[in-house]
Amino acid sequence: MSQLNDLPSCVLQFYTTASYPCSYLPDQLARSQVATPSHLIDTSVYGTLVQAGFRRSGAFTYRPYCDHCRACVPVRIVVDELILKRSQRRSWKRHQNLVATQHDLYYHPDHYALYLRYQARRHSGGGMDRDSREQYRHFLLPSNVNSRLVEFHENGRLRMISIIDELPDGISSVYTFFDPDVTGASFGTYNILWQVQLCLELKLPYLYLGYWIKESGKMAYKAGFKPLQGLIGGQWELLTDNDM
Repeated sequence: MSQLNDLPSCVLQFYTTASYPCSYLPDQLARSQVATPSHLIDTSVYGTLVQAGFRRSGAFTYRPYCDHCRACVPVRIVVDELILKRSQRRSWKRHQNLVATQHDLYYHPDHYALYLRYQARRHSGGGMDRDSREQYRHFLLPSNVNSRLVEFHENGRLRMISIIDELPDGISSVYTFFDPDVTGASFGTYNILWQVQLCLELKLPYLYLGYWIKESGKMAYKAGFKPLQGLIGGQWELLTDNDM
């Protein structure tokens, strides 16, 4: 697959950002390659970009483009080959009373309040726990592709929000945040399994999980879903235990 060469000629331009502090590896500088203009990146074009390792944050479509580091590996689950571990089966059973409803992207103050609680408990000190409403909207709600906001309620109480994109060959998991105060919960694991189930229902072969970094503890959970493919040297390959 030629990936970016499959895009219509003269549609997109790519530029490289200046260096900035890496969000995942301490004392490292990162750079990104950005695809523009954003209004031309529809679902079909974005699907090709995701196959080439791009992701989006709002309307901002990018991939890592660091000078001397290749730690970020785009990963995806082959959904009809997924082998569940015992802990994942427990998570699926534990949260069967969650009720999922899918919506167009929209703002609600309850979503924003849950987002701030999640950031304060799970990512304290990163600055996102102090995001304004406009920063929250800019981060999660703009999209030029086929996106959905999924609410998960438990006995009428909001427990989790997940933003997903439906692509020609899979679901791309954009961002998820959940109630951090429920004892014994494993909402994140359940959410990935729910997205796997959605892929199966839609007959889509892949669930794209974004980037995985072996040295980052924040991303270790992604390696627990197997078989997992990684984009290495421009080709999607099965990641082995030695890779992880």
